[in-house]
Amino acid sequence: MNDHIEKGTEKHDRGLVMVLTGDGKGKTTSALGQALRAVGHGFKVYMIQFMKGRKYGEVIAAEKHLPDLTVEQFGLDSFVMRDNPAPVDIELAQEGLERAQEIIASDAYDMVILDEINVALDFKLVSLDEVLELIKNKPVRLTLILTGRYAPLEIVEIADMVSEVKEIKHHYASGIKDRPGIEF
Repeated sequence: MNDHIEKGTEKHDRGLVMVLTGDGKGKTTSALGQALRAVGHGFKVYMIQFMKGRKYGEVIAAEKHLPDLTVEQFGLDSFVMRDNPAPVDIELAQEGLERAQEIIASDAYDMVILDEINVALDFKLVSLDEVLELIKNKPVRLTLILTGRYAPLEIVEIADMVSEVKEIKHHYASGIKDRPGIEF
């Protein structure tokens, strides 16, 4: 008997809406672990990173080693001002949302990850109504993962799975700086 899970089988036709939120480190990393698992089963995964523009390790790894994982960024390599975002930050987030709508509507992927979409929503860079519409209109078989702090209650309520990553202790507090392979 083959224990390999075949995509497209009746049991696995319905994709999930998964939310990774909270103030702790590891939401994007968790989504990438889910992506790696999916790619291992032959699934095609598309990750859109909101508010990120640095060449993170996951972008480099996907380009070099994971042809079934595409990572596209819509942000600058700088912090966004929560109460006064620059016009370019709003524009890039809007472009990211439009790209997400295209990718999801294409039905060419098994999993789509909207990385930091919850933060983009909280910073009012994108519209909650548009994101809710995107979730409601996703192809049935597509698994959609939304990451970032501040997940809106409306998204939490319609999600199939929500995990909260809680910070207990962080190395930044003891003065340890960010570094490749850990934070980026």
